[in-house]
Amino acid sequence: MPFQEYQVVGRHLPTEADPTPKIYRMRIFAPNEVVAKSRFWYFLRQLKKVKKASGEIIGVNVIHEKKPLKIKNFGIWLRYDSRSGTHNMYKEFRELSRADAVKALYQDMAARHRARFRSIHILRVVEIEKSEDVRRPYIKQLLVPKLKFPLPHRVQKVRSTFVAHRPSTF
Repeated sequence: MPFQEYQVVGRHLPTEADPTPKIYRMRIFAPNEVVAKSRFWYFLRQLKKVKKASGEIIGVNVIHEKKPLKIKNFGIWLRYDSRSGTHNMYKEFRELSRADAVKALYQDMAARHRARFRSIHILRVVEIEKSEDVRRPYIKQLLVPKLKFPLPHRVQKVRSTFVAHRPSTF
């Protein structure tokens, strides 16, 4: 399921008491626009007293990566519900885009912690500009200049066992 980054903007419906309600904007990672809107209402309901019935979505935009061919390091702050409780976490990923980093995060959380999509709340996704700011050793090891990947046990190709040649009869 390929994730995209959406900017969802919404607000409470205008009333006589509040003719110009406050506008809320969220950057949400979701597979499609419908899920992005749903997650927007889910988080807004938790954070502010606004629900889908008493609110409106002003706009939904897809946010594209500025440089999709450059490898970048990303730091992701998240909160997830496990079987025993709620945990905060910081993880780092080396990917081409923010959406790819979030996809890698969901895969990693599913593998290591058996966490589902519904139980993971992404708090922040930040591109790490400086290599000194990288915290995790599994990303630091890839930042070494002139990094080489040796290919041990390279077996030379041998000529075929069965080679066609004229039979000798004497």
